[in-house]
Amino acid sequence: MSQPIATNKKAYHNYFIEDKWECGIELKGSEVKSVRAGEVSFADSYVGVEKGEMWLYNLHIAPYAQASYMNPDPDRKRRLLMHAREIKRITGVLTLKSATAVPTKIYLNARGFVKVEIGLGTGKKLYDKRETIKRRESDRQLARAVRR
Repeated sequence: MSQPIATNKKAYHNYFIEDKWECGIELKGSEVKSVRAGEVSFADSYVGVEKGEMWLYNLHIAPYAQASYMNPDPDRKRRLLMHAREIKRITGVLTLKSATAVPTKIYLNARGFVKVEIGLGTGKKLYDKRETIKRRESDRQLARAVRR
């Protein structure tokens, strides 16, 4: 896996991410150029299953400036490319555990293809979020003290 283009920090804040999968994403030509330029926003994006296919909703990919006037809708739903057995497995986990599938990263693999990392997570309660923040702050203070 190469350097991520965009990371969904809010997913790590709102969910306990347990499993992760790598999948491809179906994009138009100008969308690929926008993704390579880093024009991606994860605001409220999530993954859903429809008729045996996985779809990514609310991922905002800004229109490519140098493209023609026929740019696709920036917030359209996009199909995720996975094997059928993986989709069945994820669907089973989503229904049994009442979990949520959220995109965690978008990156280019070694061959130059755009990939999306999907995380399966359960929602955090407010006290869990506070505990995470406290732990992060204490780790920072400890690191500062060690550096001195």
